Amino acid sequence: MRASRSCTLALLEVRGLSAGYGRARVLFDVELELGAGEVVMLTGRNGAGKSTTLKAIMGLIAREGDLRFGATPLGRLEAFEIARLGLGYVPEDRRIFTALTVAENLQVGRRAPRPGLPAWDEARVFALFAPLAAMKERPGARMSGGEQKMLAIARTLMGNPRAVLLDEPSEGLAPLVVRQMAAALAELKRAGVSVLVCEQNAQFAARLADRAYVIERGTVSPA
Repeated sequence: MRASRSCTLALLEVRGLSAGYGRARVLFDVELELGAGEVVMLTGRNGAGKSTTLKAIMGLIAREGDLRFGATPLGRLEAFEIARLGLGYVPEDRRIFTALTVAENLQVGRRAPRPGLPAWDEARVFALFAPLAAMKERPGARMSGGEQKMLAIARTLMGNPRAVLLDEPSEGLAPLVVRQMAAALAELKRAGVSVLVCEQNAQFAARLADRAYVIERGTVSPA
């Protein structure tokens, strides 16, 4: 992993991002970039602002600043409009549809392939997350936390995103599942999908990340 620096071909650009909840400000002038085909890690302690950063980028909380995805400003867009541009989001709490089966969850996430990127379909996500293939008809409510996290990522990939915001993919998972997650991230990188991953487990992401940022008390700096 190299030191963080400015990307010459930034896919996602964040400048002067400030955000919070009500009157409580959490982020202060955050600046970061995610290049095409990069895996970038945002690390920091619990409560430092990692998850808030991803929520702010996706427009899920009130924020100020200059945010761009490709050539498109994000400031006035709703979360669903940002997703349509090709920016996927996997929250820490997964948010799968627990009453639906694995196959049905994947269908909910399906979107048309994007020009210039390999298409993600059911066969491909099952190749990436082999355990899911054996539980296609299992409801989400009967899956473990690690299995649900795999499904949340797989469902996001079915939307054929250009980039993915991934929040704490290894948190609370067994070592075997953590290794499966690491292998999945490596495959996303090979497939040309850009990933901004928030991760407290620095060792998990450092093996895969091209660059890293550290967030502390709502302020981001290069690692």
